[in-house]
Amino acid sequence: MDRTQEEHGHPHVQGGRRSTTREILRLAVPAFGSLIAEPLFLLADSAIIGHLGVDELAGLGLATTILQTIVGLMVFLAYGTGPAVARFLGAGQPARAMCAARDGVWLALLLGVLLAVVGWIVSPAIVRAVGGLPAVQSYAVEYLAWSMPGLVGMLLVFAGTGVLRGLQDTRTPLVVATAGFGANAALNFVFVYGFGWGIAGSAIGTSVAQLCMAAVYLAIIVPRIRHEGIALGPHWRGILGAAHVGSWLMLRTLTLRAAIFATVVVATAQGAENLAAHQLAMTMFNVLAFALDALAIAAQSLIGKELGASDAARARELTGTMVRWSLGFGVVTGALLAIAAPWLGWLFTPNPLVHEALTPALLVLATSQPVCGFVFILDGVLIGAGDARYLALAGVLNLVVYGPLLVWVGLAGVTGPAGLAWLWAAFAGGYMLARAATLGLRARGGTWMVLGAH
Repeated sequence: MDRTQEEHGHPHVQGGRRSTTREILRLAVPAFGSLIAEPLFLLADSAIIGHLGVDELAGLGLATTILQTIVGLMVFLAYGTGPAVARFLGAGQPARAMCAARDGVWLALLLGVLLAVVGWIVSPAIVRAVGGLPAVQSYAVEYLAWSMPGLVGMLLVFAGTGVLRGLQDTRTPLVVATAGFGANAALNFVFVYGFGWGIAGSAIGTSVAQLCMAAVYLAIIVPRIRHEGIALGPHWRGILGAAHVGSWLMLRTLTLRAAIFATVVVATAQGAENLAAHQLAMTMFNVLAFALDALAIAAQSLIGKELGASDAARARELTGTMVRWSLGFGVVTGALLAIAAPWLGWLFTPNPLVHEALTPALLVLATSQPVCGFVFILDGVLIGAGDARYLALAGVLNLVVYGPLLVWVGLAGVTGPAGLAWLWAAFAGGYMLARAATLGLRARGGTWMVLGAH
């Protein structure tokens, strides 16, 4: 690099730590807003349906659990498309970046249509297999049937969000998410109460909102594809390539959900109070993860771009900065959670037995917050690097480590506060530490830092 480049051309030489901070926050802050938009408006949906009756609310809970499980496994459409676009962008190849965008959108469309058709056919059988009273099952099936068109929109939104993140734009997804979920809540209210469509109205409103959000993303992305002279039709080799990377990311996500589900099974065996307390503790775990996920999304975009530009030093610098931020955030939130732990239960339930079980679980969670921060940010770094195969295989290994710990907690037969504390110690001290070890060892090496447009 010549002297002129050293003085003017390189962002981390010119801007120093301030430019690094600004670059991370520019992506992370809007990402945080878009992450919290959906759960906030889902609460509004629950309130709308809750006023119809207990059976309707229970049916909504059953249906959304099934739907979110399916949709959750499809998050690879954002996590795979975004880093691919970012890498080509960093490599100075905008045409190839938009080819990756097109392939991701087509994969989302094809999967969305397939899952919608299959879901419409098999949803009654799935609901019956899950169980529940006949009235609850009926409402769940009704909600799922009218949600299937929106499933196509949901997956297109994932892909569109990934494309814009890869283009280093997290503000537009925030605007789309806020407007879309706001419209969702308004439409649901009108369809449920104004038109008298009941629980079906909520599903129809959500489907309309999701399809409109998808249309907005397409209106943004399609002109950019055309601008680069890229054909809009499906390119099957590119779609299969995106699906290959996505399959590894899906396996990674599946291992995460398997760990959480297995933890719920053990908590269920400890009794209703422990299960309720565990649900509250897991809710706190998810809430605290939002800010860390925002940093991880910034990591996906930034690391993909810098590796595409063959700037290993910058990628290392950004990784180190975000790891320090995540560890610091974990220390702060852990301390605040530890202080609030004895009183948080009163926000959710007056049951003293739930409070007794919740407090030690929250203290364990508070202690593990720095580890959680370390795990979430490195997960984002490696996703941004396209290291999907390692993440999937490491996820399987983490489950192998966690399984015996869960079995031990289950066989010990300990109930009450001690039982839940041991369960969270296994989750935070076993599973999360296993994830920290596998991700940390990978990040210390250089195998994941593949440079250029690969």
